[in-house]
Amino acid sequence: MQRVRVSSHQAPVQRLGDSQMTLSPKFRLAAKQSDLLDPSFDLEMWRKGEPLIPGLPDDVALNCLLRIPVDDHMNCRVVCKRWYSLFATKDRFFSRRKELGFHDPWLFVFAFHKTSGKIQWKVFDLKNSSWHTIPAMPCKEKVCPHGFRCICFPHDGVLYVCGGVASDVDCPLNLVVKYEVRRNRWTVMKKMITARSFFASGVIDGMIYVAGGNSTHLFELDSAEVLDPDKGIWCPVANMGTNMASYDSAVLNGKLLVTEGWFWPFYVVPRGQIYDPQTGNWENMASGLREGWTGSSVVLYGRLFVVSEHERTKLKVYEPENDSWDTVEGLPLPEQICKPFSVDCCDNRIVVVGRNLHVAIGHIKSLQPSSKRCSFAVYWQVVDAPASLSDFTPSSAQVLFA
Repeated sequence: MQRVRVSSHQAPVQRLGDSQMTLSPKFRLAAKQSDLLDPSFDLEMWRKGEPLIPGLPDDVALNCLLRIPVDDHMNCRVVCKRWYSLFATKDRFFSRRKELGFHDPWLFVFAFHKTSGKIQWKVFDLKNSSWHTIPAMPCKEKVCPHGFRCICFPHDGVLYVCGGVASDVDCPLNLVVKYEVRRNRWTVMKKMITARSFFASGVIDGMIYVAGGNSTHLFELDSAEVLDPDKGIWCPVANMGTNMASYDSAVLNGKLLVTEGWFWPFYVVPRGQIYDPQTGNWENMASGLREGWTGSSVVLYGRLFVVSEHERTKLKVYEPENDSWDTVEGLPLPEQICKPFSVDCCDNRIVVVGRNLHVAIGHIKSLQPSSKRCSFAVYWQVVDAPASLSDFTPSSAQVLFA
Protein backbone atom coordinates (compact mmCIF):
# COMPACT_ATOMS: atom_id res chain seq x y z
CA MET A 1 0.00 0.00 0.00
CA GLN A 2 1.29 3.47 -0.85
CA ARG A 3 2.12 5.62 2.16
CA VAL A 4 1.40 9.30 1.68
CA ARG A 5 1.26 11.99 4.31
CA VAL A 6 -0.58 15.21 3.50
CA SER A 7 0.39 18.41 5.28
CA SER A 8 1.12 22.07 4.73
CA HIS A 9 4.56 21.35 6.10
CA GLN A 10 5.61 18.18 7.92
CA ALA A 11 3.21 17.61 10.77
CA PRO A 12 3.72 14.35 12.69
CA VAL A 13 1.53 11.40 11.79
CA GLN A 14 -0.76 10.47 14.68
CA ARG A 15 -1.59 6.88 15.67
CA LEU A 16 -5.18 5.90 16.25
CA GLY A 17 -6.44 3.56 18.97
CA ASP A 18 -5.67 2.72 22.59
CA SER A 19 -2.12 1.47 23.16
CA GLN A 20 -3.40 -0.67 26.05
CA MET A 21 -5.95 -2.64 24.00
CA THR A 22 -5.88 -6.44 24.12
CA LEU A 23 -4.88 -8.13 20.87
CA SER A 24 -6.78 -11.07 19.47
CA PRO A 25 -4.64 -14.09 18.50
CA LYS A 26 -4.48 -13.25 14.79
CA PHE A 27 -2.77 -9.91 15.57
CA ARG A 28 -0.16 -11.23 18.00
CA LEU A 29 2.30 -12.17 15.25
CA ALA A 30 2.22 -8.61 13.94
CA ALA A 31 2.88 -7.35 17.45
CA LYS A 32 5.96 -9.57 17.75
CA GLN A 33 7.27 -8.27 14.43
CA SER A 34 6.69 -4.74 15.68
CA ASP A 35 8.79 -5.52 18.76
CA LEU A 36 11.63 -6.61 16.49
CA LEU A 37 11.55 -3.21 14.78
CA ASP A 38 12.02 -1.38 18.10
CA PRO A 39 15.59 0.09 18.11
CA SER A 40 15.96 -0.91 21.77
CA PHE A 41 15.43 -4.56 20.78
CA ASP A 42 18.77 -4.66 18.96
CA LEU A 43 20.55 -3.26 22.02
CA GLU A 44 18.85 -5.83 24.25
CA MET A 45 19.95 -8.70 21.98
CA TRP A 46 23.53 -7.37 22.00
CA ARG A 47 23.54 -7.30 25.80
CA LYS A 48 22.38 -10.91 25.83
CA GLY A 49 25.46 -11.81 23.79
CA GLU A 50 23.76 -12.55 20.44
CA PRO A 51 26.20 -11.27 17.76
CA LEU A 52 25.26 -9.94 14.35
CA ILE A 53 27.85 -12.25 12.78
CA PRO A 54 29.47 -14.92 15.00
CA GLY A 55 33.19 -14.32 15.46
CA LEU A 56 33.09 -10.63 14.48
CA PRO A 57 32.75 -7.54 16.67
CA ASP A 58 29.36 -5.90 16.12
CA ASP A 59 30.85 -2.71 14.66
CA VAL A 60 32.73 -4.69 12.00
CA ALA A 61 29.70 -6.90 11.29
CA LEU A 62 27.37 -3.90 10.96
CA ASN A 63 29.82 -2.26 8.56
CA CYS A 64 29.61 -5.37 6.40
CA LEU A 65 25.83 -5.81 6.57
CA LEU A 66 25.11 -2.20 5.62
CA ARG A 67 26.81 -2.86 2.28
CA ILE A 68 24.35 -5.58 1.25
CA PRO A 69 22.32 -4.59 -1.86
CA VAL A 70 18.63 -3.83 -1.32
CA ASP A 71 17.61 -6.76 -3.54
CA ASP A 72 18.96 -9.19 -0.93
CA HIS A 73 17.24 -7.68 2.11
CA MET A 74 14.23 -9.98 1.96
CA ASN A 75 16.45 -13.05 2.29
CA CYS A 76 18.53 -11.44 5.04
CA ARG A 77 15.49 -10.92 7.26
CA VAL A 78 15.07 -14.65 7.91
CA VAL A 79 18.63 -15.21 9.20
CA CYS A 80 18.01 -14.14 12.81
CA LYS A 81 16.11 -11.63 14.93
CA ARG A 82 18.86 -9.01 14.84
CA TRP A 83 19.10 -9.20 11.06
CA TYR A 84 15.33 -8.88 10.83
CA SER A 85 15.55 -5.74 12.98
CA LEU A 86 18.14 -4.24 10.62
CA PHE A 87 16.67 -5.21 7.24
CA ALA A 88 12.90 -5.07 7.89
CA THR A 89 12.48 -1.41 6.86
CA LYS A 90 14.40 0.93 4.57
CA ASP A 91 13.99 3.64 7.20
CA ARG A 92 16.08 1.76 9.75
CA PHE A 93 18.60 0.46 7.20
CA PHE A 94 19.34 3.84 5.63
CA SER A 95 19.32 5.57 9.02
CA ARG A 96 22.12 3.29 10.18
CA ARG A 97 24.00 3.88 6.93
CA LYS A 98 23.77 7.63 7.50
CA GLU A 99 24.95 7.27 11.09
CA LEU A 100 28.07 5.43 9.93
CA GLY A 101 28.80 7.80 7.06
CA PHE A 102 27.81 5.62 4.09
CA HIS A 103 27.28 7.77 1.01
CA ASP A 104 26.52 5.76 -2.11
CA PRO A 105 24.91 7.28 -5.25
CA TRP A 106 21.47 6.23 -6.54
CA LEU A 107 20.03 7.46 -9.84
CA PHE A 108 16.31 8.30 -9.52
CA VAL A 109 14.67 8.27 -12.95
CA PHE A 110 11.25 9.85 -13.48
CA ALA A 111 10.01 7.71 -16.38
CA PHE A 112 6.82 7.03 -18.27
CA HIS A 113 5.50 4.02 -20.16
CA LYS A 114 5.61 4.50 -23.93
CA THR A 115 2.15 3.01 -24.53
CA SER A 116 0.06 3.92 -21.50
CA GLY A 117 1.89 7.14 -20.58
CA LYS A 118 1.75 6.10 -16.92
CA ILE A 119 4.52 7.65 -14.83
CA GLN A 120 6.80 5.62 -12.55
CA TRP A 121 9.97 6.20 -10.60
CA LYS A 122 12.78 3.77 -11.34
CA VAL A 123 15.93 3.76 -9.18
CA PHE A 124 19.34 2.62 -10.41
CA ASP A 125 22.00 1.66 -7.87
CA LEU A 126 25.11 3.20 -9.42
CA LYS A 127 27.39 1.14 -7.20
CA ASN A 128 25.84 -2.30 -7.71
CA SER A 129 24.27 -1.67 -11.16
CA SER A 130 20.81 -2.89 -10.14
CA TRP A 131 17.33 -1.41 -10.65
CA HIS A 132 14.69 -0.84 -7.96
CA THR A 133 11.29 0.79 -7.52
CA ILE A 134 9.86 3.15 -4.92
CA PRO A 135 6.24 3.86 -3.89
CA ALA A 136 4.10 5.57 -6.51
CA MET A 137 4.20 9.36 -6.50
CA PRO A 138 0.88 10.92 -5.38
CA CYS A 139 -0.51 12.92 -8.31
CA LYS A 140 -3.20 12.87 -10.98
CA GLU A 141 -3.26 9.83 -13.25
CA LYS A 142 -3.32 11.67 -16.59
CA VAL A 143 -0.32 14.00 -16.65
CA CYS A 144 2.37 15.06 -19.10
CA PRO A 145 5.66 13.76 -17.63
CA HIS A 146 7.81 16.47 -19.21
CA GLY A 147 5.83 19.27 -17.54
CA PHE A 148 7.15 18.47 -14.05
CA ARG A 149 10.39 19.76 -12.59
CA CYS A 150 12.45 17.67 -10.18
CA ILE A 151 14.74 19.36 -7.68
CA CYS A 152 16.95 17.45 -5.29
CA PHE A 153 19.22 17.84 -2.28
CA PRO A 154 21.62 15.01 -3.21
CA HIS A 155 23.55 14.64 0.03
CA ASP A 156 20.39 14.80 2.16
CA GLY A 157 18.70 12.10 0.06
CA VAL A 158 15.68 14.35 -0.55
CA LEU A 159 13.83 14.92 -3.82
CA TYR A 160 11.11 17.47 -4.66
CA VAL A 161 8.72 17.23 -7.62
CA CYS A 162 6.91 20.44 -8.54
CA GLY A 163 4.31 21.66 -11.02
CA GLY A 164 3.31 19.59 -14.03
CA VAL A 165 0.33 19.61 -16.32
CA ALA A 166 -2.86 17.53 -16.40
CA SER A 167 -2.87 16.15 -19.94
CA ASP A 168 -6.61 15.46 -20.14
CA VAL A 169 -7.57 19.12 -19.58
CA ASP A 170 -4.24 20.78 -20.52
CA CYS A 171 -4.15 22.54 -17.16
CA PRO A 172 -0.91 23.31 -15.25
CA LEU A 173 -0.51 22.11 -11.66
CA ASN A 174 0.89 23.75 -8.53
CA LEU A 175 1.65 20.34 -6.99
CA VAL A 176 4.65 19.91 -4.67
CA VAL A 177 5.63 16.51 -3.28
CA LYS A 178 8.76 15.42 -1.43
CA TYR A 179 10.45 12.01 -1.36
CA GLU A 180 12.95 10.99 1.34
CA VAL A 181 15.24 8.05 0.63
CA ARG A 182 15.72 7.25 4.31
CA ARG A 183 11.98 6.88 4.91
CA ASN A 184 11.09 5.61 1.42
CA ARG A 185 8.01 7.80 1.59
CA TRP A 186 6.32 10.65 -0.27
CA THR A 187 4.95 13.72 1.52
CA VAL A 188 2.53 16.19 -0.08
CA MET A 189 3.82 19.70 0.65
CA LYS A 190 2.36 23.18 0.44
CA LYS A 191 1.50 24.11 -3.16
CA MET A 192 3.30 26.70 -5.26
CA ILE A 193 1.78 30.16 -5.46
CA THR A 194 1.33 29.83 -9.24
CA ALA A 195 0.45 26.69 -11.16
CA ARG A 196 3.07 26.16 -13.87
CA SER A 197 4.62 23.59 -16.19
CA PHE A 198 7.83 23.50 -18.28
CA PHE A 199 9.53 25.97 -15.96
CA ALA A 200 13.05 26.59 -14.65
CA SER A 201 14.17 25.37 -11.24
CA GLY A 202 17.27 25.17 -9.09
CA VAL A 203 18.67 25.11 -5.56
CA ILE A 204 20.71 28.06 -4.27
CA ASP A 205 21.92 28.16 -0.65
CA GLY A 206 19.35 25.56 0.38
CA MET A 207 16.41 27.42 -1.19
CA ILE A 208 14.34 26.11 -4.13
CA TYR A 209 13.73 28.62 -6.94
CA VAL A 210 11.20 28.19 -9.78
CA ALA A 211 10.64 30.64 -12.62
CA GLY A 212 8.66 31.10 -15.83
CA GLY A 213 6.89 28.20 -17.51
CA ASN A 214 3.48 27.73 -19.07
CA SER A 215 0.20 28.72 -17.45
CA THR A 216 -3.37 27.95 -18.49
CA HIS A 217 -3.95 27.97 -22.28
CA LEU A 218 -0.14 27.73 -22.79
CA PHE A 219 0.47 31.39 -21.92
CA GLU A 220 4.07 31.89 -20.86
CA LEU A 221 4.79 33.23 -17.38
CA ASP A 222 7.35 35.76 -16.17
CA SER A 223 6.74 35.16 -12.44
CA ALA A 224 9.18 33.44 -10.06
CA GLU A 225 9.02 32.19 -6.48
CA VAL A 226 11.19 30.56 -3.83
CA LEU A 227 10.57 27.80 -1.27
CA ASP A 228 12.24 27.59 2.12
CA PRO A 229 12.23 23.78 2.68
CA ASP A 230 12.64 24.19 6.45
CA LYS A 231 9.58 26.41 6.79
CA GLY A 232 7.61 24.94 3.89
CA ILE A 233 6.60 28.40 2.68
CA TRP A 234 6.62 29.76 -0.89
CA CYS A 235 7.37 33.47 -1.42
CA PRO A 236 7.38 35.51 -4.66
CA VAL A 237 10.62 36.96 -6.01
CA ALA A 238 11.27 39.44 -8.81
CA ASN A 239 9.68 38.67 -12.17
CA MET A 240 11.86 37.76 -15.13
CA GLY A 241 12.45 40.36 -17.79
CA THR A 242 10.34 38.38 -20.24
CA ASN A 243 7.58 35.78 -20.36
CA MET A 244 9.33 32.48 -21.03
CA ALA A 245 8.98 28.71 -20.72
CA SER A 246 12.17 26.88 -19.88
CA TYR A 247 13.93 24.22 -21.92
CA ASP A 248 16.75 23.82 -19.39
CA SER A 249 18.24 25.55 -16.36
CA ALA A 250 21.30 25.33 -14.13
CA VAL A 251 22.80 26.87 -11.01
CA LEU A 252 26.29 28.27 -11.57
CA ASN A 253 28.27 30.52 -9.20
CA GLY A 254 25.22 31.05 -7.01
CA LYS A 255 22.98 32.21 -9.87
CA LEU A 256 20.03 30.58 -11.65
CA LEU A 257 20.55 30.31 -15.43
CA VAL A 258 17.41 29.84 -17.53
CA THR A 259 17.24 29.14 -21.27
CA GLU A 260 14.24 28.52 -23.50
CA GLY A 261 16.43 26.52 -25.92
CA TRP A 262 16.34 26.14 -29.68
CA PHE A 263 13.16 25.11 -31.47
CA TRP A 264 12.63 23.91 -35.01
CA PRO A 265 13.06 25.44 -37.56
CA PHE A 266 15.72 27.41 -35.63
CA TYR A 267 14.74 30.78 -37.09
CA VAL A 268 14.50 32.56 -33.72
CA VAL A 269 17.50 32.89 -31.43
CA PRO A 270 16.61 31.54 -27.96
CA ARG A 271 16.23 33.87 -25.03
CA GLY A 272 18.00 33.43 -21.71
CA GLN A 273 17.80 35.00 -18.25
CA ILE A 274 20.04 34.91 -15.16
CA TYR A 275 18.76 35.48 -11.61
CA ASP A 276 21.04 36.63 -8.79
CA PRO A 277 19.43 36.04 -5.36
CA GLN A 278 21.97 38.37 -3.73
CA THR A 279 20.63 41.38 -5.62
CA GLY A 280 17.16 39.97 -6.36
CA ASN A 281 17.51 41.01 -10.00
CA TRP A 282 17.30 39.31 -13.40
CA GLU A 283 19.64 40.07 -16.30
CA ASN A 284 19.91 38.97 -19.90
CA MET A 285 22.10 35.96 -20.64
CA ALA A 286 25.23 36.47 -22.77
CA SER A 287 24.58 35.70 -26.44
CA GLY A 288 27.25 33.00 -26.74
CA LEU A 289 25.96 31.18 -23.67
CA ARG A 290 22.30 31.07 -24.78
CA GLU A 291 23.00 30.37 -28.46
CA GLY A 292 25.35 27.47 -27.69
CA TRP A 293 23.14 25.91 -25.01
CA THR A 294 21.82 23.10 -27.22
CA GLY A 295 21.15 20.29 -24.77
CA SER A 296 20.84 19.21 -21.14
CA SER A 297 23.28 20.69 -18.65
CA VAL A 298 25.23 19.75 -15.53
CA VAL A 299 27.82 21.65 -13.49
CA LEU A 300 31.19 19.99 -12.84
CA TYR A 301 34.55 21.52 -11.85
CA GLY A 302 32.65 24.80 -11.47
CA ARG A 303 31.93 24.76 -15.23
CA LEU A 304 28.72 24.37 -17.23
CA PHE A 305 28.70 21.21 -19.38
CA VAL A 306 26.01 20.41 -21.95
CA VAL A 307 25.20 17.05 -23.52
CA SER A 308 24.16 18.40 -26.90
CA GLU A 309 21.09 17.06 -28.67
CA HIS A 310 22.69 18.12 -31.95
CA GLU A 311 26.33 18.12 -33.19
CA ARG A 312 26.46 14.28 -33.11
CA THR A 313 25.52 14.39 -29.42
CA LYS A 314 28.92 15.65 -28.33
CA LEU A 315 29.70 16.93 -24.86
CA LYS A 316 30.79 20.56 -24.62
CA VAL A 317 31.78 23.04 -21.92
CA TYR A 318 31.15 26.78 -21.64
CA GLU A 319 34.10 29.19 -21.46
CA PRO A 320 32.93 32.39 -19.72
CA GLU A 321 36.15 34.29 -20.51
CA ASN A 322 35.26 34.57 -24.20
CA ASP A 323 31.56 33.61 -24.10
CA SER A 324 32.06 30.48 -26.20
CA TRP A 325 31.70 26.70 -26.06
CA ASP A 326 34.52 24.15 -26.39
CA THR A 327 34.01 20.54 -27.41
CA VAL A 328 35.13 18.03 -24.79
CA GLU A 329 37.69 15.55 -26.08
CA GLY A 330 36.47 11.99 -26.46
CA LEU A 331 33.76 10.07 -28.26
CA PRO A 332 30.16 11.30 -28.64
CA LEU A 333 27.41 9.95 -26.42
CA PRO A 334 27.20 6.18 -27.03
CA GLU A 335 24.69 5.06 -29.67
CA GLN A 336 22.71 3.00 -27.12
CA ILE A 337 21.60 6.24 -25.45
CA CYS A 338 18.73 7.43 -27.64
CA LYS A 339 16.81 10.66 -27.33
CA PRO A 340 14.98 11.79 -25.34
CA PHE A 341 17.52 11.50 -22.57
CA SER A 342 17.96 13.00 -19.10
CA VAL A 343 21.20 14.13 -17.48
CA ASP A 344 22.64 14.59 -14.00
CA CYS A 345 26.07 14.37 -12.39
CA CYS A 346 27.78 12.47 -9.58
CA ASP A 347 31.24 13.44 -8.30
CA ASN A 348 33.24 13.96 -11.52
CA ARG A 349 30.91 11.88 -13.65
CA ILE A 350 28.03 12.76 -15.97
CA VAL A 351 25.15 10.29 -15.87
CA VAL A 352 22.87 10.12 -18.91
CA VAL A 353 19.79 7.88 -19.10
CA GLY A 354 18.15 7.42 -22.48
CA ARG A 355 15.15 5.73 -24.02
CA ASN A 356 14.64 2.16 -22.69
CA LEU A 357 16.52 3.39 -19.59
CA HIS A 358 20.00 2.46 -20.82
CA VAL A 359 22.54 4.42 -18.76
CA ALA A 360 25.80 6.03 -19.89
CA ILE A 361 28.34 7.25 -17.34
CA GLY A 362 30.82 9.83 -18.60
CA HIS A 363 34.04 10.05 -16.60
CA ILE A 364 35.30 13.64 -16.89
CA LYS A 365 38.99 14.45 -16.57
CA SER A 366 40.56 17.91 -16.49
CA LEU A 367 43.56 17.93 -18.84
CA GLN A 368 45.06 21.26 -17.75
CA PRO A 369 43.96 21.84 -14.15
CA SER A 370 46.64 24.48 -13.45
CA SER A 371 45.87 26.73 -16.43
CA LYS A 372 43.21 29.43 -16.52
CA ARG A 373 41.59 27.94 -19.62
CA CYS A 374 40.88 24.30 -18.83
CA SER A 375 40.30 21.55 -21.36
CA PHE A 376 38.47 18.34 -20.58
CA ALA A 377 38.18 14.78 -21.83
CA VAL A 378 35.38 12.24 -21.38
CA TYR A 379 35.34 8.46 -21.33
CA TRP A 380 31.92 6.79 -21.62
CA GLN A 381 30.78 3.60 -19.92
CA VAL A 382 27.39 2.05 -20.80
CA VAL A 383 25.13 -0.02 -18.55
CA ASP A 384 22.33 -1.70 -20.50
CA ALA A 385 18.93 -1.82 -18.82
CA PRO A 386 17.05 -5.11 -18.41
CA ALA A 387 14.42 -6.02 -21.00
CA SER A 388 11.66 -5.35 -18.46
CA LEU A 389 12.42 -1.60 -18.74
CA SER A 390 12.42 -1.45 -22.54
CA ASP A 391 9.02 0.28 -22.68
CA PHE A 392 10.06 3.22 -20.49
CA THR A 393 11.29 6.68 -21.50
CA PRO A 394 12.96 9.07 -19.04
CA SER A 395 11.63 12.53 -18.29
CA SER A 396 14.08 13.50 -15.54
CA ALA A 397 17.02 12.00 -13.66
CA GLN A 398 18.42 12.94 -10.25
CA VAL A 399 21.35 11.48 -8.27
CA LEU A 400 20.74 11.11 -4.53
CA PHE A 401 23.14 9.74 -1.93
CA ALA A 402 22.14 7.30 0.80
